[in-house]
Amino acid sequence: MEVYKSCPEAFIVAERDNNVVGYIMCRLEFGFSDLRRFRMVRKGHVVSVAVMPDFRRRGIGRELVVSAMKALELHGGKECFLEVRTANDEAVKLYKDMGFDTVRTVSHYYHDGADAFLMSVRLPYAGPTGVAS
Repeated sequence: MEVYKSCPEAFIVAERDNNVVGYIMCRLEFGFSDLRRFRMVRKGHVVSVAVMPDFRRRGIGRELVVSAMKALELHGGKECFLEVRTANDEAVKLYKDMGFDTVRTVSHYYHDGADAFLMSVRLPYAGPTGVAS
């Protein structure tokens, strides 16, 4: 509920035939920028995003992220960041295609000891072509 209360518009559920097929939950934070040296900014943190296996590769994940970034921007977010498993090649490629930059690797981020990339993008989201969407 704490994540939801931070920015309810960036807590989005994707449905098909009254069944949940994906979701994204984000919160707003204030801290040092991942993209602008020594600047404090309000930034969106994608805490979790998932799409059911049978519904992947249909653009649902991309649309969830784009919609959440728009909501975060409306609430004053200047950038958006997330952590993703370094071994999750498909997700890393999706985020790179969306304009996210890999800022650093976080060792042992996950409970199983796996590493994560911290990836970040400026808001407003300009999309892969550089045109604000």
